[in-house]
Amino acid sequence: MRTLTFALLSSVCACICQPSIAQAQDACPNHGQLDTLYCDADRDLVADVPMDPARRHDPSMLIWTYAPVEGPIVYVNVFKPFAEYLAQCTGKRIAYYPVPSNSIEIDAMRAGRLHFGAFSTGSLGFAVNFAGAVPFAVVGTATEIQGYNMIAIVKSSSPYEKLADLRGKKVAHSYPTSNSGNLAPRALLPAEGLTVDQDYMPIMAGAHDKAILGVGTGDYDMAAVGSDVFDRLVTRGTIKAADYRILYRSPIFPVSPFAYAHDLKPELASKLKECFYSFRFTAEMQKEFSGADRFLPITYQKDWAVVRDVAERSGTPYTRSGYETEAKREADALAKKQPGTAAPAPKP
Repeated sequence: MRTLTFALLSSVCACICQPSIAQAQDACPNHGQLDTLYCDADRDLVADVPMDPARRHDPSMLIWTYAPVEGPIVYVNVFKPFAEYLAQCTGKRIAYYPVPSNSIEIDAMRAGRLHFGAFSTGSLGFAVNFAGAVPFAVVGTATEIQGYNMIAIVKSSSPYEKLADLRGKKVAHSYPTSNSGNLAPRALLPAEGLTVDQDYMPIMAGAHDKAILGVGTGDYDMAAVGSDVFDRLVTRGTIKAADYRILYRSPIFPVSPFAYAHDLKPELASKLKECFYSFRFTAEMQKEFSGADRFLPITYQKDWAVVRDVAERSGTPYTRSGYETEAKREADALAKKQPGTAAPAPKP
């Protein structure tokens, strides 16, 4: 079995690469919503494998990451058994690359420094359109895909009984591209009597766990977060469920999809999917993922339709201008929390 590698880097300065002249001149009958770097000839909403075999990659080391919904190092130990299995199953070295923000994760895949990874539910559309990400798996059980809700939480001892009570209060969102932590509350809360940017100005906590903990410490009066992260913090004993009250729970959303870079050789992409679908979670992983015990196949066109609808309704469609706006917000927030020069991603 090849050597298993964990690349433990704190952050990355990854820029958006521009298409080469050769790439830009490739004949493409349809780009759809994809960046001009990518083609969607079969109109399934994701980037096609490059027509030129020279642009298809089969790296000896596969670099991957998990969405920064919590502190990224959390997932090194959680996924260690799976990473070891992937190394054996694919015959490749496997390197874990922790990312501090969604935009950095997306830029790393676009730049060719990230081969596969789990993206946050809300940021997946940007990854698909501007990084050539091809979603293929989510966690679940033998009978269903695992999902989560956007929940609006307050401290159990607080006086707030309904969402309208939070007008003018300190309300935390997680980060700009998050579905449950920013897009869903913008789309769904107005019908419940609370309109973002009108009734309150959201405070970006930087991550779901930080928003949740901030409510517990009194830094925020309310937070809009993913129920899956909340449940994991309860399971780990980091927080007590009794210390919080849930004022609102949204319809269910699919959670943390895995996607691979569109320019992997088709044989490698097929092998990666085979390895994902055949793996069964350890007891510790099942505990971490609320009983989920496997990866299930998905398609972006079908399974992410509800999320794309929320993005449109929230005024944050998966367009170039939308991505640049959200990436800037994330960069500004990250600069305030993590000053200094970021380290580059591991090179394949």
